[in-house]
Amino acid sequence: MSDTQIPQAPTAHARIVYLGAVSPHWEVYGDYGDQIVLDEFRARVLARLVLLPRDDPQFRRNMARIVRDAERELISLEWDMGDPNYEY
Repeated sequence: MSDTQIPQAPTAHARIVYLGAVSPHWEVYGDYGDQIVLDEFRARVLARLVLLPRDDPQFRRNMARIVRDAERELISLEWDMGDPNYEY
């Protein structure tokens, strides 16, 4: 038996949008999938990001945690940073 895991298709999709410099800085939109899963995910994302602007050093660490959380929940993510040239 092999230890490799077969990638599973996402069961939901979420867009995380940077709203700007004035708090709240973030909003999470669920595009498709189970609404309960998306609502719980949204609550966790906002708990990590709501008071952090995108240029805060803590943002990068929390972004990585959010990505891992989405992978565990099989949620595909899209980040809208408000600037097409923003590098993350």
